Amino acid sequence: MELSLNNSWIIGLIVNTILIIFAFIAPKKLLTVNGYLNAWILGVIVWGTLSWQGYTVVMFYFLVGSAVTKIGMAKKEAAGIAEKRSGMRGPENVWGSALIATFCALGTLFFDASWTQLLLLGYVASFSTKLSDTTASEVGKAYGKRTFLITTLKPVSPGTEGAISLEGTLAGIIASGVIAVVGYGVGLVNLMGIFYCILAAFIATNVESLIGATLQENLDWMTNEIVNIINTFIGSIVAILLAWLIMNAMSV
Repeated sequence: MELSLNNSWIIGLIVNTILIIFAFIAPKKLLTVNGYLNAWILGVIVWGTLSWQGYTVVMFYFLVGSAVTKIGMAKKEAAGIAEKRSGMRGPENVWGSALIATFCALGTLFFDASWTQLLLLGYVASFSTKLSDTTASEVGKAYGKRTFLITTLKPVSPGTEGAISLEGTLAGIIASGVIAVVGYGVGLVNLMGIFYCILAAFIATNVESLIGATLQENLDWMTNEIVNIINTFIGSIVAILLAWLIMNAMSV
């Protein structure tokens, strides 16, 4: 195969290498060193498979998700419920957030057009789900006036595994919609896809809270990163199933 600058993989290598160089020399760090190296791998894969459109979505998630983590940081640090490393992400965070999206992106190389559209929806839905989860958690910890355990609806302290709040839930719904609109804006999903992403993110985020309240503290292997993978998998699958079911119902 003849290589040229029109090749998405070559462009992905160039763009991500330039960005990681700037990231390493920038005084403000959003990722650890290993986090940046793994983000470089992720970025190359995304650009190579989904070009700038897919890259726009993952970068939007990364930048907004990092910013959301900083909300009310002083308050959360004082309460001992802030993200570790003051919100800096490591490789485990990169793949916990983006592994399912990466599988969706790579899947587009092997399936026909109809399945590719579903995989693109799954890609956007996975990031809608993760941004919804991150936003709901961080806003809830910082600004939630009343926080309840999802299994019993009894009041609990902010930051408790499985805790939900009205403020966090609403913020999460908005966040999932915003990134879904970005996916629509770059042509990865259609208008109905925005609805699928929002609904799937809402379902998956609440399932994630149920997992946190019932299983996470009882299973040593179920780390936050594993829960994030499960969360984004559910969001992606729910969106794909919704689209597939409605598409088939309309074709009958």
